[in-house]
Order: sequence, then C-alpha cells, then structure tokens
Amino acid sequence: MKKRHYEQEFKEQIVRECQEVGNIALVARRHGISKNTVHGWVRATRKNGSTVPLPRREKERFIEIEKRLESLGQENDQLKKIVAEKELELAILRELRDKVNPQ
Repeated sequence: MKKRHYEQEFKEQIVRECQEVGNIALVARRHGISKNTVHGWVRATRKNGSTVPLPRREKERFIEIEKRLESLGQENDQLKKIVAEKELELAILRELRDKVNPQ
C-alpha cells in the first residue's frame, strides 16, 4: 500500500470536524480516509496541541514549544476578554430586567 501525505491544513480541518461532529469514524468515512489515520491526528492534536510534530532537535523543539505557548496565551487572553464582556452584558441585562419588573 502506498502511504499518502496530507497537507497540514487538511489535517487540521479534519480534526476540527471530528471535534464538532464527535464521531471520528463518520468523518473518516465521509472523506475517504482510514479511521486509524484520523485517530492518530486527533491523538497528536490532544498530545501536542497541534497535528504538526515537534522538531527533533532540542533547541528547535524548545523554540517551537515557546511559540505555541505564546500563541495559546494570546488566545487565552482574547477569550478572557470576551467572557468578561459577556459577563458585563449579562449584569446590565439583569439590572434592566429588575428595574422594569420589580418583584
């Protein structure tokens, strides 16, 4: 059997779809890929945070881990900001609700 090489973007798309659908076998069948291959991509994503393997050299691996950590930190900060804005909106809406409908 010939081993196929898939583009990184395609792998990430399949992993996202698996997370959304929740059924790896279904997604694999839909795209004509072995479910074991997709399981490997999902497992790698859970382990490394990405389907991209870490470099073998220690120095390059350390640099890549720092980049990924920085990226996750920025994403976390953005999500915290969004949650804070939503909490503020909810507090305002609750306050308005209580003023309009006093109990």
